[in-house]
Amino acid sequence: MFFRLWFLGCVLAGLLLSGPALGSGREGGIPPLLESLRLEQGLTFCGEAVPLNDPEVRERMEKELLLSLWDRDQAVLWLKRSTRYFPIIEAMFSQAGLPDDLKYVALAESALRPHVGSPKGAIGFWQFLPETGRRYGLTVNKFIDQRRSLTASTNAAAAYYSELYEKFGSWSLAAAAFNMGEEGLQAEILAQGGGNFYRLYLPLETQRYLFRVLSAKLILTQPERYGFHLQDGDYYPPIRFATVELTSYEETSLRVVAQAARTDFKRIKDLNPELRGHYLAAGTHTLAVPENTPPGFQKRFNQFHEEWSQQRKERIYIVQAGDNLSTIAEKFRVPLAAILIWNRINLKSPIHPGDRLVIHSGESDPDRR
Repeated sequence: MFFRLWFLGCVLAGLLLSGPALGSGREGGIPPLLESLRLEQGLTFCGEAVPLNDPEVRERMEKELLLSLWDRDQAVLWLKRSTRYFPIIEAMFSQAGLPDDLKYVALAESALRPHVGSPKGAIGFWQFLPETGRRYGLTVNKFIDQRRSLTASTNAAAAYYSELYEKFGSWSLAAAAFNMGEEGLQAEILAQGGGNFYRLYLPLETQRYLFRVLSAKLILTQPERYGFHLQDGDYYPPIRFATVELTSYEETSLRVVAQAARTDFKRIKDLNPELRGHYLAAGTHTLAVPENTPPGFQKRFNQFHEEWSQQRKERIYIVQAGDNLSTIAEKFRVPLAAILIWNRINLKSPIHPGDRLVIHSGESDPDRR
């Protein structure tokens, strides 16, 4: 570990000292890192000035900017994904009367990836913990996790940020509370006798947090200055989809939904990242589907669901004495993992004689009941 840190330090020092070798800052080049650190005093977060005249604040800002610029492949993905997701976030924050700068929080939190998670259990674009997400109206259960939904989670983030700003009166403190929790931040303010984010001693992750957000803002608003020369065609296109209301009176396969939408399973999952696993729970759902989905979705869904349901009834295997999941998979010449998916069970689930399992097999079906 020591050697690795020493080596990275030597490389970074070499880059700082050999600016011209990194590019002169001309079109298509990478500007010297020292030049990139010459920050203007006008840097703000949500309209609040960042006190770069404070040497300690400047050092913290420079550190996070250097780390973001070091990870250039990640910064390129920030830029390319921004055109896919930011238009939706911007419109929602504008409607909620929130500052536009808050969109950069999503970059720092998740790099705009719906499925990314943390060791503490935070998931999604805004990295909500399950209990916090539920508090702000998100559904989190075995079928649906709306922390992965861009629109649902951004609505929740807007509500949370509005509440945090009302409580703390500062967007920088609101961001800190979003990261560490409002009770923890309130406790530190009371213990330390101060309410200025830049002068509070907070958990190290929270001390870095706002500067990571500001680094994303600097790169996204001035990409050429930092050596990112993307053309219009380099950016990912905005998400385009239609929405449909779907009522299903019993649990069904997402494969049926895809058939009704005239698309494939992956497209449905990509457009609706909040849908977990392979099945849709019974109930009424608002789903995103390809924008060219023809009218009559519900009627097609009802037809395909009836066919799917009938096929399931015809593919029931009754577990016999001495069976286990591995021997059943071998008997029907299907992958064990497929049996787990078809029956929504896991490998540790016990099975008993008389249990009914759905088995889809193209081979002969011995002992099917």
